[in-house]
Amino acid sequence: MEKFEGGESGRMSFILKQFHANLIMVEGRAELTAQTYDIAVKEFLSWLCSKRIELENVSLKDLLYYLSWRKSRGNSELTIAKDISALRAFGAFLTREGLWQENLALVLDRPCASRALPKVLSLEQVDDLLSCIDTSTALGIRDRALFELVYSCGLRISEACSLLMGNVHLKEKILLVRGKGDKERIVPFGDAAKSWLARYFDEVRPNLVGRKIVAQVFVNYKGEAISRKGVWKRFKELENFTGIDCKVHTLRHSFATHLLAGGADLRSVQELLGHADLATTQIYTHVATSELSDYHKEFFPGHENSE
Repeated sequence: MEKFEGGESGRMSFILKQFHANLIMVEGRAELTAQTYDIAVKEFLSWLCSKRIELENVSLKDLLYYLSWRKSRGNSELTIAKDISALRAFGAFLTREGLWQENLALVLDRPCASRALPKVLSLEQVDDLLSCIDTSTALGIRDRALFELVYSCGLRISEACSLLMGNVHLKEKILLVRGKGDKERIVPFGDAAKSWLARYFDEVRPNLVGRKIVAQVFVNYKGEAISRKGVWKRFKELENFTGIDCKVHTLRHSFATHLLAGGADLRSVQELLGHADLATTQIYTHVATSELSDYHKEFFPGHENSE
């Protein structure tokens, strides 16, 4: 490993940078995966420093103590499972660099994370949420176009932020979306999304971008590609204003659930969402069933206790 400066803090920072580069260039991991692993490993290195444990002297017992500490701080099984995945990748890197004799993290068993049903909004809540966006401003028109498209296509935030102008076919009402693992899929969108996109393209985007050449569809007030953090911030403001408890990803969950409740088949929804595994999509069938049960209780209360 190359030399570094700045004491122990500088050393840890250097190792993190090397680990990140290794994930991208050697293992071919996606940038978002690398960033997730970076955060998990940084937390682990911070814990080692607090316990005054040198990285080269880490034992299996230390790893188990660390994961116990993470659980004691209220982290879910899903988060712990992600931590272990990150530690396994980090252990492989340290072994190759000669800092560990063997990858101790391979012994760790990932917990079977129980999947809670995703939170979804009703059609009325989605309408209320989107209609509350102030479209008297340029950024309000952009936000309406953005969140209409996220809901209409079930997009992930990263997919919306990276969506390219050349991949939007307004007349045909379809998008070419690049999802996880750089897999591409074609997704149709509705009339409402088309209308707000057209208005954003005509009235807003040219003024924001100016003379700059920006490939991404959605831009910030500087005319630069909008970031995931920027999208989260705008949606949080909308959530606070409406009082509707949700996140941007809730629109994706709602999209899938509403499609299935409307009669769409599971395979089609899987394709539209870009899920590699059908089992990931199947969770929405449970949500749809749960919603139908709630509707039944609401509109047929007399049947609730019938024999």
